[in-house]
Amino acid sequence: MQNTSHAVMAQRTESRDSIDDFPTPPWATRALIEHILGRKSSIARQSCLEPACGAGHMSKVLEEYFAAVQSSDVHDYGFGGVRDFLAEPYKADEFDWVITNPPFRLAEEFVLHAIRVARTGVAILARTVFLESIGRYEGIFRHLPPTKFAQFVERVPMVKGRLDSKASTATGYAWLVWEKRTANAPSLMWVPPCRRALERPTDYEVAI
Repeated sequence: MQNTSHAVMAQRTESRDSIDDFPTPPWATRALIEHILGRKSSIARQSCLEPACGAGHMSKVLEEYFAAVQSSDVHDYGFGGVRDFLAEPYKADEFDWVITNPPFRLAEEFVLHAIRVARTGVAILARTVFLESIGRYEGIFRHLPPTKFAQFVERVPMVKGRLDSKASTATGYAWLVWEKRTANAPSLMWVPPCRRALERPTDYEVAI
């Protein structure tokens, strides 16, 4: 008999030809700065690229912290520019940071491109299972391990095509961070419970 429990049915799965549009709840982006990177004064002077911006939900939060944020996506969502990050790469060291929630099936390629584009660091929001697979180990982790792996202790619910403050999920998410100017060994971190503190009612007013 098929298991139709809510926890199983809520898992995020997409076909290979999907545009994989799962907007990031704004509080989860704020958690990156507040609990992982820290609200350093340098960030307020730095630039950031969001190359899979969708309708701009992550970009708008990044604008709260960074001096300049450039946004683009392979599809036109009415926000930012239209540009294929993998087919039309940016110049090396063009931005201080590259921060994004990339399509899961293309996340490895996004990381490798982003590390070239970023001067300071790269951060991607990905399913926890991104750490798995021999292919990603050989392609990224063996030679370019993240400096920080920050697991959310709360669920980060994402719904295809829109933000939903009442959504739930069975999928775990984490921030993976590559800091280019540090030689530290990979650090395991936890993102503490923070949704209540970082979520704002206005975050969902223009949800798509």
